[in-house]
Amino acid sequence: QVQLVESGGESVQVGGSLRLSCVASGRSLRSDTTGWFRQAPGKEREFVATIFRSGGHTYYADSVKGRFTISRDNAKNTVYLQMNSLKPEDTAVYYCATTSSAILSTIRTAAAYNYWGQGTEVIVSS
Repeated sequence: QVQLVESGGESVQVGGSLRLSCVASGRSLRSDTTGWFRQAPGKEREFVATIFRSGGHTYYADSVKGRFTISRDNAKNTVYLQMNSLKPEDTAVYYCATTSSAILSTIRTAAAYNYWGQGTEVIVSS
């Protein structure tokens, strides 16, 4: 049984930093493309970042590029999302998701991912 468990979400002030973690069991994240998505109240779930299997190439939404960094620790079977210079519009529930796919044209879409965590909430206040 595959499980993804996110943690690290909390309330922070504008300009602050957080590191989210996504720990997997039942599946090797080294062999998967793992992404972070977020969903703000009243909005659709949106792509944030992803890290490809194998070479570990990373891709980001324009809204977080330069502020967020996705990384993977194979030994811990964990993917991280380091979030710096947080803004109020970053407030959302953040989900990690994983897939065996490595198709660049689809990995920014939620439908491409097979397994999802329960989410962790990030609140950025001024």
